[in-house]
Amino acid sequence: MSNIPLAERMRPVDFSNYIGQTHLIGENSVLRKMLDSGNINSMIFWGPPGVGKTTLANIISQKLQRPFFSLSAVNSGVKEVRDVIEKAKAKHFFNSPSPILFIDEIHRFSKSQQDSLLNAVEKGTVVLIGATTENPSFEVITPLLSRCQVYILKSLETDDLLKLLNVAITTDIELKNIKFTIEETDALFRFSGGDARKLLNIIELLVNTYKDNVIINNKNVIEVLQQNIATYDKNGEMHYDIISAFIKSIRGSDPNAAVYYLARMLAAGEDIKFIARRIIISAAEDIGLANPNALLLATNCFDAINVIGMPESRILLSETVTYLATSPKSNSTYLAIDKALETVQKTGDLPVPLHLRNAPTKLMKNIGYGKDYKYAHNYENNFVESEFLPDKISGNVFYEPQNNTKEKEIKSFLSLRWRGKYGYDLF
Repeated sequence: MSNIPLAERMRPVDFSNYIGQTHLIGENSVLRKMLDSGNINSMIFWGPPGVGKTTLANIISQKLQRPFFSLSAVNSGVKEVRDVIEKAKAKHFFNSPSPILFIDEIHRFSKSQQDSLLNAVEKGTVVLIGATTENPSFEVITPLLSRCQVYILKSLETDDLLKLLNVAITTDIELKNIKFTIEETDALFRFSGGDARKLLNIIELLVNTYKDNVIINNKNVIEVLQQNIATYDKNGEMHYDIISAFIKSIRGSDPNAAVYYLARMLAAGEDIKFIARRIIISAAEDIGLANPNALLLATNCFDAINVIGMPESRILLSETVTYLATSPKSNSTYLAIDKALETVQKTGDLPVPLHLRNAPTKLMKNIGYGKDYKYAHNYENNFVESEFLPDKISGNVFYEPQNNTKEKEIKSFLSLRWRGKYGYDLF
């Protein structure tokens, strides 16, 4: 048997066997047209693991027949970047096309490392292709980001996973000699999570377990994964499972579990800025108005870790995580904005009531803009009942206070002012 993992054996070498991302590489897509022209600009591929970012970079270099240099941000510093740029210069003669420099996990590059790339990208010494699982607007410095086109890669759909499964078992040099019986694929695709590498890892585990007669069904997939979770999650693929458990532990008010998963991430070398951003999101989504100080503390934590760095930042993160986990919880504002967005989607751009419109010109005043608007500060308790929503959705309730101390106060405030208009009766 081959020592090369199935995922590596199945890595596409051209667009003909590349599965997924048709919005990028399908016929008449912007990226495909650019590649067909033979001219490319620097770009960043942003998407979850296992969707083909590295493979796409390799295919591009092969298609354009350009020198290809590759770095991983995990184990490369400024010195390695400069060395590669010097090698690229040596390959770049007169009017020859620029070599391609691929940087995996570019979000892990520090500002100084990214700065060291700028000059080479600006002068065309290299065409940069970066790959990241994180939002590049947070992690890539503005001067570099402005010189790159960002392309978003999506998790593979069920049809893509099914196609990959069939291609693997019928064309791979080893799998095509094995008998496969596909009874059901629900568990296989669910645990793959739109990740091609995970799908192929699971298939490989099934083959290692059942040898020459592999039956793919939910029971077999679950059993094999329970027995081989370490193999299945090799190369840090538990990243998203751990962060999910971390957030759910905070939401579930379990500080012990939350700090444990924080420790798991820190021990694995997770980017502390990634952790801190997720903490901010949790503070807003899961704690919200039940304890507004949580968002302030989470935001301050993010600012502080950028100044302090590791290992001391572990203490700041632990304090913030424990505070969030032990805070009262409310997702009322999260639900409110989603409900409001759903209403906007259904009703479109409803006209703003005339009395709320600004009237900077005489014509606008003459047609009723701003007429009868009541200035709240001129009334007792700085409040006067008025209509603020468009007529068509008058009385719609988006924000519903939940049953916690802070929001009981908010509900009392709203009940006294709106006298039942929005159903804000006291608890």
